[in-house]
Amino acid sequence: MEQPNTNYEKEVRIVDFEQQYKKAYRDLNVAWISQYFEMEPSDFKALDSPEAYILEKGGRILVALINDEPVGVCALIRQEEGPFDFEMAKMAVAPEARGKHIGWRLGKKIIETAKAMGGKVLYLESNTILEPAIKLYRKLGFEEVTGYETPYKRCNIQMQYDLTKQV
Repeated sequence: MEQPNTNYEKEVRIVDFEQQYKKAYRDLNVAWISQYFEMEPSDFKALDSPEAYILEKGGRILVALINDEPVGVCALIRQEEGPFDFEMAKMAVAPEARGKHIGWRLGKKIIETAKAMGGKVLYLESNTILEPAIKLYRKLGFEEVTGYETPYKRCNIQMQYDLTKQV
């Protein structure tokens, strides 16, 4: 997986979630979800209580910063049961920060983090109307899978990444 060559490398920092980023995590996600879909009960769980829903269960949330302002977020949710160890979820990038490969950098860091935490398979759910996101996931190395239960009405594509493969 080659990384895009950009001039934004020094400008963008990826950091771990802290309480000061809680509002940005929620707001960035609510903005994109509401633009394309309706907020669903599982969205509210993940966005209103990220500590209980993600962090306290062994997951992580990463935040992309430009000039110390949050412009992107992505969660790594540990899966207790099932064929996946982790789910990559709630990736959102502020409209004004798009085109700076922030989604790419967040995705790469989530993959690295899941590997470092001993994961073997990383899963995600999305919708094919989000063409740039689907293209990004494929470029990161995710492959389409089918047949898994989802809490989201909007989900029409499921993908996985084999964390055991050599890159």
